[in-house]
Amino acid sequence: MRITKVYTRGGDKGQTSLVGGERVSKDHTRIDAYGTVDELNAIIGLIRTFSARSSAPSEVIARLDTMLHRIQNDLFNVGSDLATPPAKRWEGMRLIGPEDATRLETWIDELNTDLEPLKEFILPGGGPVGAFFHQARTVCRRAERMIVRLLREEPEIGDGAMRYLNRLSDFLFVAGRWAAQAHSEEEYLWDRTL
Repeated sequence: MRITKVYTRGGDKGQTSLVGGERVSKDHTRIDAYGTVDELNAIIGLIRTFSARSSAPSEVIARLDTMLHRIQNDLFNVGSDLATPPAKRWEGMRLIGPEDATRLETWIDELNTDLEPLKEFILPGGGPVGAFFHQARTVCRRAERMIVRLLREEPEIGDGAMRYLNRLSDFLFVAGRWAAQAHSEEEYLWDRTL
């Protein structure tokens, strides 16, 4: 793919094109869904940036960055799928499938072995890496809700993206705890007495 011109003026009246050329309103459920996936991807980019600049051991940074780099690519595939009506999918198009959700489960299990069991809910914050993980988790849940709405309207899109994002939000929670610990960031717990 080669992009030579960023602006087209085609959206000046509130319409945009899906893959295949169909024009829809910019507030269409499909646009909302892949726009939120794009927002999530940007936050993961922030996590990678702040992690790389931290004083955490290089092997910690590399381990986390390898996972997040793969997730960013997966999210581009999710976005591409959401931008493409099923009738316009092409042969060989990379769709997120069960194996991608399974990979996230494996990573969750691996990271969880380094963590103490939770005794209370966590308050977002503590440090930049952990805080951005919490933000990513909440945006991921919003993307999930939008895809649920889209699936009601267009069930033919399939549930691959939904399954992946559901697992990704779990990963972001566990990875956020793991990263906070590895980056020596504090983890604040909910105090029910306040």
